[in-house]
Parts: sequence; C-alpha cells; structure tokens
Amino acid sequence: MSSSEAFVAIGDLRKGRQAVSEILETAAGCGTSGGAGKASCGTSDGPDDMPAEIWEKVKNHPCYSEEAHHHYARMHVAVAPACNIQCHYCNRKYDCSNESRPGVVSAKLTPDQAVRKVLAVASEIPQMTVLGIAGPGDALANPKKTFETFRRLSEEAPDIKLCLSTNGLALPEHVDEICRYNIDHVTITINMVDPAVGEKIYPWIFWDHRRVTGREAAEILHRQQMLGLEMLTARGVLTKINSVLIPGINDEHLIEVNREVKKRGAFLHNIMPLISEAEHGTVYGLTGQRGPSAQELKAVQDACMGGANLMRHCRQCRADAVGLLGEDRSEEFTQDKIDGMEVVYDLERRREYQTRVEQERQAQHDAKVTALAETAGGDDSGIKVLVAVATEGHGKVNQHFGHATEFQIFEVGAGAALFVGHRRVDLYCQGGYGEDEQLPSIVNAINDCHAVLVAKIGACPRDELKAAGIEPVDAYAHEFIEHAALSWFADYRARVAAGEIVHTPRGDAHIRQGAYTAAA
Repeated sequence: MSSSEAFVAIGDLRKGRQAVSEILETAAGCGTSGGAGKASCGTSDGPDDMPAEIWEKVKNHPCYSEEAHHHYARMHVAVAPACNIQCHYCNRKYDCSNESRPGVVSAKLTPDQAVRKVLAVASEIPQMTVLGIAGPGDALANPKKTFETFRRLSEEAPDIKLCLSTNGLALPEHVDEICRYNIDHVTITINMVDPAVGEKIYPWIFWDHRRVTGREAAEILHRQQMLGLEMLTARGVLTKINSVLIPGINDEHLIEVNREVKKRGAFLHNIMPLISEAEHGTVYGLTGQRGPSAQELKAVQDACMGGANLMRHCRQCRADAVGLLGEDRSEEFTQDKIDGMEVVYDLERRREYQTRVEQERQAQHDAKVTALAETAGGDDSGIKVLVAVATEGHGKVNQHFGHATEFQIFEVGAGAALFVGHRRVDLYCQGGYGEDEQLPSIVNAINDCHAVLVAKIGACPRDELKAAGIEPVDAYAHEFIEHAALSWFADYRARVAAGEIVHTPRGDAHIRQGAYTAAA
C-alpha cells in the first residue's frame, strides 16, 4: 500500500470507527463473568447480552464462543503454503500427520480440492459451521488461492462461516476483498506492539519485493498490523488477535498488546503458549527457548482481564484440522477417501441437525443456571478453586480419566464457574492398561486444582491424585460440566464450613509472584 493510499484508508477509518467501537463495547460484557444470564466469550453466550448482528456472528462459532466450542466443529483447508514473514517459533511442515500445532499439514490443496473437501466434511459432520484458511503459510501471502476458495464456498455452501488467519503484513490491501466475500471473522497474529520486542521474534519479512530484517522489519509489520486491524474494525469485521507467549521475550509485554488491540476494536485476544520442543526444528526449539507453564500462561491472561475479551479455549490447531476443537478427524477425510465419496451437500439436513445441537446447548445453559441458583448466596468465605474436567465434548463430564489427553480447567466460586483454560497431558491408558510412569506428569499438569471431575477413574490414579491433594470425583458422570463443578463446589464449601476439611489455596508456588499485574 502506498503512502497516499494509506492516508485515504486512515481517513475512512476515522469516519467509521466510532460507530463500530460502540457495537463492540456493547459486546464487551462477553468475557469476564460466567454468571447466569451473562454473556462471556470465555464461558457462555446469550442473545440478550449483545447486539443481534454480533450474536449472529458468534453464536455457533467455536473459536469466538467458548460455549459453542462444546457443540460446533470447524475445519481448515491448507491452500496457502507461502509465507511473507519468518517467525522464530514457526517451522512449516508438509506431509506430517503426527504433530498437532499451527503450520503443520499432511497435504497441500488446490482450491478445487479444498472446496470438495469442505462439502464432503460438511455433509458428514453437519455441526461443522466454520471454514478457515490458516496456512500452512499465510492466507494473504497466497491471495489468489485463498479468495478463489472463499468465492466458491460462499456460493456452494452459503451457511458456513468463512474465516482467515494472517500475520497482518498484507492485510490492509486485502480488506475490500475480505468484505466482498462476507468473511466476517479474521484472526491476526500480533506478538508485539513495540518493534524492539518484535525484532527478537521475527528475523525477516518480505516487503516491497525485498527481504527486510531487524528493527525495520518489525516496524513495518507493526504498522501494517495496526492499520489492518483498524480497517477491519471500521468495516464491522470481527477480529481475533492471536499472541504467542514467549517467556523472557514478550510475556509482560502482552499486557500492552492487549491494551493496544482493544483500542483498535479487537473482539477477542487469544494468548497462546509457545510450542518449543526441539524436535519441531524451530529456531526457538533449537536454541533452548522454553515455553510457559500453564500457571504462567494463566497469570498473563488474568493480568489482561478488563482489556480486550480473552479466548482461553484455543487448541492451537493444525492448518488442516477437522472436527471439534480439541479433536482432529482429518484422517477420516484424506484426499483418496474424498475422491471416492459421493458428496451431497444437504443444507436442510444440516439445519435440522443444528437445531438439535441448539436444544442440547440450551439444556446445558439451563443446567448451569439451575446450579448457579442453588449455590448462590450465603457464602462470605471468598473461596475460589480450580477444577479440572475430563470431557469428550457436548459440555459434559463424560470421559474416563485414563482416556484424557487434556483437561479443561474451571475456576469455581460462589455464583460463578468460569472456564480459564485447558491442560494437555500424556495418555494414561494405553492398550487397555494404565501407564503408571505417566501419572506424575499428569498430576503435575493439574497440581493447582482442588479436584478433577471424570466419568470414571481407576484405583491407582485415584490414590495418586489423593496423595497430591487433588480430589478425584466421578459422582457427576455425564452431567453438564458447569452444573457438576458448581454442585461439587457447594459440597466442598459445606465440608469446609463443617470443619471436615481445611481449605488450602493451591498452586501459588507455580506462579511468578508479582510478574504480571494489570498496571504493568
């Protein structure tokens, strides 16, 4: 974009920004509470808590609504292999089926292949409501392939929400095209608002037909990201900001990032942990840069409360992911299988299925409201605890402890059950037997929790958890999560009041005291 074009764009922004900011401020109740009837991008959403046009965009989007992600699926198509920047945390891999992280795919697709795959998946998974292009490079570094895919899907699958993810370098010049195809959700990866921090993350960018390095590269990237975000805000496009938390590089700085993206109308801020295992071959992995602990991640997220709404249920999906967040069904839809399928896109069947999904979702919401009413009031202890939950989806406590590869974490207190994140763990049950050597790592992953809610649990892990001070609970098997967590908390609170147990805060030693404060 030339300087004159940028000047015009900024002028247009000033005309539209105030109106859009008012809409987003109305929706800003979506992220902090989790109480009955209160919308929250972090927990539950309701049409009474935000403008109708915003509700329509987020109600069945699993990334923009934590509640929706229990019920609705997404998929990504890998049509964008090229990238215009290099990040120290990224190593794009092709033909890789054994890793689950951004930038990894098993096969690249043409737009024709991508459209057929989307129609096939949507026919088999009628609760799939969102199609995203997230790489494996950058969607806007491959604009021809990206927008050809979106153009055809907007015609052939009009009920599916369209999303793209970008680093933002080429974003300003493509805002018109984004709006042309009704792409209502855009994710921008923004890891810094200070180029001095950015040059530690990005070794180079490709800009104006040349490779730019160092501070200059970070300055250009920052300018383009902020301009692109403001332009999307002015056009009413919902934006989610992804930030990778890199200890010692941008951990404390992300509080400023949160503040700055909120100013520019970002709808959600997703702070993700750095993935830095050496086997992935990234610069950070090979140089020993560590990722954050779960407790450090939560501390930064908590310090950002009150700024841009936080997303805490991200699973850092592959660029060819299929299914609910936290699951990957891409192996069911490989190219050879799709080539052999008779694809029939039945829009009416999809709508009927999603009506049933909404009935289940309403039942989950009603169960939560009931539990909140039953547990509210009469408590001045101020007790809040973390509870881990094993779930296979549908918003229920419905997974065996030994089958869990992650636990969802809820902060529970009187009148509130707030989803605050998830913890990946090693699989305990393998081949029908428990792998006892995995237990210490699982216990360590949830050692700041007071309880773990499961559908079933064996004697050995039960004893190990008790010894670590974590209460294993299978009394609420197959109940909705928030109802189960609140019911357990009411019982826990009663036992504390009766003197049967002593409430002891957990996990404080794992959080760097004073490192992340709202005033930082």
